[in-house]
Amino acid sequence: MALIAETLYNIKTDFKESDFSRLYADIKLNIRQRSLLFLYTNFETIEGLERQLHYILAIAKQHVIVVVFFENTELQKLINKPAKTTREIYDKTIAEKFAYEKKLIVKELEKRCVFSILTKPENLTVNVINKYLEIKSRGII
Repeated sequence: MALIAETLYNIKTDFKESDFSRLYADIKLNIRQRSLLFLYTNFETIEGLERQLHYILAIAKQHVIVVVFFENTELQKLINKPAKTTREIYDKTIAEKFAYEKKLIVKELEKRCVFSILTKPENLTVNVINKYLEIKSRGII
């Protein structure tokens, strides 16, 4: 788990959207039995989620899926910092909008009965293990 967390933390992005249609096809082809799948991704907007939701829901029909994505810790710092100038107020407002949108994404996934974890990178391991234990204790897997 520590190796996965470290690898994910060090990934550099090219800001291209992931190909969830290929993910769905590969899972359908290679994973025949019902499985617990953790999907590490990042949605910054509800529109980004909506573009991929069809594939996530298709995977969720056959498997138990947990979508794991990260809180933007830099945005949280900006939100928690007192704003003194007009520019700082503007920046803080935009940061709050992005943070709120992440919470909407979680709600949308929950509404569709898809498990999700929104976590700070440093809490990834604990939150993933806790979610696994929750799913296991509920008899879902």
